Amino acid sequence: MLNPELEEHSCSNRFDEVITDLSVLDIAPLPHDTQLQSDKYKRITPEVITLRSLLFDQKLRIPNYQRPYKWSLKNVNDLLNDILLFKDKPAYRLGTIVYHQNDSIEETTTVNDIVDGQQRTITLLLIALAIQNNDTLQEKLKNAGLNIPQLDLTNKLSFKNNLSKNNIRENYREIQRRIVDFDAETIGFFYDRCEVVKVVLSDISEAFQFFDSQNARGVDLNPHDLLKAFHLREMVDHTSEKERIGIVEGWENMELKKLKRTFSNYLFRIRNWNNGNSARRFTKNDISIFKGISPNIQEPYPFANIYRISHFYVDGYNKDFNRNIDHRELSYPFQLDQVVINGKRFFEMIAHYVKTINELKITVEKEGIAKDILKVLDTYDGRFRTGDKYVRNLFDCALMYYIDKFGKVEIERAIERIFIWAYTVRLTQHAVQLATVDNYALQNPQIFKTIKNALQPNDFFSVKIKALNTVVDSEKTKNIKNLFLKLQYIYE
Repeated sequence: MLNPELEEHSCSNRFDEVITDLSVLDIAPLPHDTQLQSDKYKRITPEVITLRSLLFDQKLRIPNYQRPYKWSLKNVNDLLNDILLFKDKPAYRLGTIVYHQNDSIEETTTVNDIVDGQQRTITLLLIALAIQNNDTLQEKLKNAGLNIPQLDLTNKLSFKNNLSKNNIRENYREIQRRIVDFDAETIGFFYDRCEVVKVVLSDISEAFQFFDSQNARGVDLNPHDLLKAFHLREMVDHTSEKERIGIVEGWENMELKKLKRTFSNYLFRIRNWNNGNSARRFTKNDISIFKGISPNIQEPYPFANIYRISHFYVDGYNKDFNRNIDHRELSYPFQLDQVVINGKRFFEMIAHYVKTINELKITVEKEGIAKDILKVLDTYDGRFRTGDKYVRNLFDCALMYYIDKFGKVEIERAIERIFIWAYTVRLTQHAVQLATVDNYALQNPQIFKTIKNALQPNDFFSVKIKALNTVVDSEKTKNIKNLFLKLQYIYE
């Protein structure tokens, strides 16, 4: 049975990301230990504003106490991709900006200092600057009759930190290259239909306490919440409200612990490892791995046709009047390494694998080494150590990937082969960390890549796994060692 005990520690690193759902802004009374239960917070009223209002706000300022600008090229490209993807939508929400309304005597006029949201605000300013400095785009705006004011960046993009300067320079150059894909309609969407949630606080300590309490309570930090918002937006134009409500209810009814475990310990790792990429902690920076193609947008890419055909065929089959007679239902044939289909298929895919992981009991009918392996893995003395849980997760992921592709065909051989490969790292290492199994998954033989490329089970079984000359002796793993000896994978 898949190991239910391996849980990830939450990632504590704060990194601003594009937020896509107003529901992540929770203005409910805060916990007692934050000392923020005052009526001031109950009176906070978020305001939805357009980027035109944000970027051309003369009072907007990024204060000197803010940390350096650290957005990467990936962050910038993700934002630009989303703008281009959603430009036909009535609106697109980019997250929350928390201001401190600074009217202290040191200031000659009231300014709105950004306390939270400076990373994306700087990036948005860079996009606006690139649009302003592009003569071709300016001509398109003129022909379309769109009036965009001139930016005043005197106080907004003044930095002394070299890291900020370098990142701004690199990101601006990338934006200049990317905005050649913009037209007047896209620019109009950017300024007038892209939105942020604006929260203004008049006291600086309140602003920072609010910011810290939002982070402490996990608000806008959960990757699966961001994915939920993204894929719900994908459903807006081609699903009914009833269908969307049903999707949300199904998502919310899934046990949060199982949902997080499905993403962090299985889907994220299998999808990364089979592509030869590291997969240690699933964070907001990794959510693009669960974004894919939209079945309702006609991308000019031949590879997308097979997914679009299967998507509409399944829908057409289930809606056909003959289903009223035979009462059959066709499920979408999900695969762990498939291109994600945005919208409802994403939610169906996650529900499918949450259920699969929860219910999958790997059993074999025949007496033999495979049955012995499964019994030992569930009973050996060291199985509850953190390192052993990581190794068990490695074994579970590889076996789950095999079964997802080939079912139970030659399952005994698969269990034996994956066991030897996975538990080699346990017998050869004194201590096993998450980094240990992550690095091991990417070394030769690359089991996940092999399964991905295999067309039949024998393609997988032909991979050579080396026998061991020496092992780390431990009473905790003696039963594991005995299985290796029985299978002649240890030369003594």
